[in-house]
Amino acid sequence: MSVAGRRSSRPSKPTLTVVDLFAGCGGLSQGFRETGRFTPVGAVEHDLAAAATYAANFGEDHVYWGDIGEWVKGDLPDADVVVGGPPCQGFSNLGAKRDDDERNDLWERYVDALVKIKPKAFLIENVDRFLKTRQFRSLLAEVEHGGMLSDYRLDFGVLRATDFGAAQLRKRAIVIGTHKSRDKILLPAGKVPQHEWQTVKDVLGGINPKVPARRTELPEGRTHEVFGKTVRGKYTADELHITRRYESISLQRFRKIPEGGNRFNLPDHLKAPCWIKHTSGSGDVMGRLVWDKPSVTIRTEFFKPEKGRYLHPDEHRALTHHEAARLQGFPDTFEWCGSKIEIARQIGNAVPVDLARALAQHIAEGLSGS
Repeated sequence: MSVAGRRSSRPSKPTLTVVDLFAGCGGLSQGFRETGRFTPVGAVEHDLAAAATYAANFGEDHVYWGDIGEWVKGDLPDADVVVGGPPCQGFSNLGAKRDDDERNDLWERYVDALVKIKPKAFLIENVDRFLKTRQFRSLLAEVEHGGMLSDYRLDFGVLRATDFGAAQLRKRAIVIGTHKSRDKILLPAGKVPQHEWQTVKDVLGGINPKVPARRTELPEGRTHEVFGKTVRGKYTADELHITRRYESISLQRFRKIPEGGNRFNLPDHLKAPCWIKHTSGSGDVMGRLVWDKPSVTIRTEFFKPEKGRYLHPDEHRALTHHEAARLQGFPDTFEWCGSKIEIARQIGNAVPVDLARALAQHIAEGLSGS
């Protein structure tokens, strides 16, 4: 069943409240909402386009657009659960790993929020390397006696999104904190065996792959008012089904790469000079996806084939924004704000909705004692 049609049954009335920090466009919030057991009562996001997308889908009334450091100084909402993924660029496996990157310390604002809100449970998600950083070691110290989070117990590990229903081989570090007044919530075990993993075909099979050949831009002249500002949008899922204008050399390369193939399949006259000299290394550069397997991790530049395995299984182009959003688990009813690059960043930075939904259901069951 496609992502657009695959949704969990919902109780008649949500019973728990959730605050989403570093919310982005709302991947975590979407997963929590889809369980039918959570109502969002607070969200914080500093990027205007992402905050606008969140507000378009969850309401503007509970969203704070701005610096979380300022937000935590005010009166914060009561909530059963706090979730969020502090920015991870400083210790991502991509690019330079700077332990002194100021973005790494934004997790401290997350802790400040926990101290003030005092939720029953909290969830942190991040890149898998997070569990090896000094920031994580500092977090562990805070749950020790005398620490700011000494009222909580943690369970943590690395989960694979495909094991929870996503059609994407994406690994994330997950930390669940439970207040000591309740039974400790452990990380969930994956419920989808490998032979039942969702595939690219399961998710993209219902999308017309030929449409992007005729569309390269978002609709012109559309604006949306939010937080007293004007942003581009809102755009529907099918309006994100757009491609790029490729150079002739790129199209020649695409035609030589078979399903599951990559730059190694190219004849020498179509290889970049650096590819000829390097016959090993990443097999995902200029890689083509496979219909009957999950996708690779959808990152923020999925529209650039030179950045990874992002070529469509059949078509001579990279994934469209619509296809990438589907692979991230967003329903077709989700609306988007921003430019093409801003929306791509929102999609790539989001938590796969299927993983978020499974975590939300697990936490809800843990809090209810089931």
